[in-house]
Amino acid sequence: MRGGGEQNSPGRTEGLAKGSTASRSDWRTLARLFPYLWEYKWRVCAAFLFVIGAKVANVSVPVLLKNLIDSMTLKPGDPAAVLVVPAGLLLAYGGLRLLTSLFTELRELVFSKATQGASRQIALQTFEHLHALSLRFHLERQTGGMTRDIERGVRGIESLISYTLYSILPTLVEVAMVLIILAVNFDPGFAWITLTALGVYIVFTVTVTEWRSQFRRQANESDSAAHSKAIDSLLNFETVKYFNNENFEARRYDESLQHLRKARLKSQSTLSLLNTGQQIIIATGLIAMLWRATQGVVDGKLTLGDLVMINAFMIQLYIPLNFLGVIYREIKQNLIDLEKMFTLMDREREVADAPGAEDLRTHGPVDVRFEHVDFAYEPARPILHDLSFSIPAGKTVAVVGPSGSGKSTLARLLYRFYDVGVSPAQSANTNAPAQPGGHGRILIAGQDIRGVTQSSVRRAIGIVPQDTVLFNDTIAYNIRYGRPEATDAQVEQAARAAHIHELIASLPKGYASMVGERGLKLSGGEKQRVAIARTLLKDPPILIFDEATSALDSRNERDIQAEIQNAARGKTTLVIAHRLSTVVDAHQILVMEHGQIIERGTHMELLLARGRYADMWALQQNAERSEENL
Repeated sequence: MRGGGEQNSPGRTEGLAKGSTASRSDWRTLARLFPYLWEYKWRVCAAFLFVIGAKVANVSVPVLLKNLIDSMTLKPGDPAAVLVVPAGLLLAYGGLRLLTSLFTELRELVFSKATQGASRQIALQTFEHLHALSLRFHLERQTGGMTRDIERGVRGIESLISYTLYSILPTLVEVAMVLIILAVNFDPGFAWITLTALGVYIVFTVTVTEWRSQFRRQANESDSAAHSKAIDSLLNFETVKYFNNENFEARRYDESLQHLRKARLKSQSTLSLLNTGQQIIIATGLIAMLWRATQGVVDGKLTLGDLVMINAFMIQLYIPLNFLGVIYREIKQNLIDLEKMFTLMDREREVADAPGAEDLRTHGPVDVRFEHVDFAYEPARPILHDLSFSIPAGKTVAVVGPSGSGKSTLARLLYRFYDVGVSPAQSANTNAPAQPGGHGRILIAGQDIRGVTQSSVRRAIGIVPQDTVLFNDTIAYNIRYGRPEATDAQVEQAARAAHIHELIASLPKGYASMVGERGLKLSGGEKQRVAIARTLLKDPPILIFDEATSALDSRNERDIQAEIQNAARGKTTLVIAHRLSTVVDAHQILVMEHGQIIERGTHMELLLARGRYADMWALQQNAERSEENL
């Protein structure tokens, strides 16, 4: 037993430190929330006035009962006893109760718009901030857990405001009024007993609740982990079935549920301890108050009306005070949930617009230049080495090479998913964490893309990625996503250009057909055509085709390749390809290996050079002939 005590001593010290940190964090969270509410300051002030009005009416009821009981000295049979006392009791009691309910409803009516407005604004800002974070964050995130954090945070805002304004604040106002009445009209001992009981109750509740917060955090983490595993497994259900791993996924999910169960059981057992202690404190204070009041009546120092009033005060105080512990616990839990969401909002943007950045100017010819670009996703794994090339305005440059040579990284850098070197925004923000990057610069129309807005850069570029993921919506929605304001006729025109209109027209619901989760109702080639149509509809000055025809057969590849060439006419185009037959008409072909350009030239120039490109061409031609013979 002694050994156990020694082990717990550091834990208690650590717990106190964590409690202090948690308290500071709670105040910071409330401070973050306050500006959202203060936008509705007149509603906040009106709600506060209604709270005071409701509590004044509520506290007046015991005072009224005391006066009525003390004034009932009329003789039996006196007509005044029938006319005055019952009528006054009913009217006054009913009026005060009506005012209490009326002020309470007015408070909720006035403040509901502030509550819903703050929740909506915070949820929207979190959503926008998540979209503004870099690709690195989204590649590392756990979608299920993150959405769970946002869901709990938004729900926590409404509960936090509701509990604070509708429970904590009214109770504190009522306690202050009762203490003043007891101190002025009676022996100060009544006020001291009440104040002592309240102080012990609050200290006990806060201390135990702070200690219990760790179990809430553990439960939240276990809940998010379980939700992440479930969502990840369901999103990849095909892979699960390919490898017959349903039972394996169920075991992983059950392990998370077991952790969640243990955390919730700890939370429940400590909750029972908290509730028991609160009831003991309340009962002790109530007995002490009634004993003193009863003794006062016996000694003739207090009237029967005083005893009734004190008893009514205690009932009115301790009933909400009993729930105050539960409410405080809920507030702490809501603060934990809200803190998690604010942590997401505080996540630093790795790629940010420079202060005062202007939009990219794309009027006239638009060329693209990579100048001495070095880049690494992680410092220990460099991807690009002193890379320099240009895409003249209206021309097509193709990049070929083996997997892992850095081809797709070019598109990510051009889109500013990552910045090379240190962006102007990061250099201005000394608190921004250093991120793996590189050196050099990328220019569009002579402008360093780090010095212009990300939105304008991405607006000027259209891409058909190798791995096309569609929204779980209609085909028309997914094509129109390239330009949301496009008409149905323009959507159909883009579909025709991508050679997918006939397929869509043959479906029972046509363009209103749903594509399923991540577009899984469509084949790989059909998804690729939708992606091509979407990019053609966007009609930007710069096009990127990242293995755009990789999912198509040879015949469809030739058809779409012709449409890609038509779409690229007059546009600055970067084609990233593995299949060399798709790039033979490019104005220049770059051959990359290990993040460096080892050859460059036209198709014929590279064949005549008899280098790496010529070897790749020969291998692919032999492979195609072998397939035809089969």
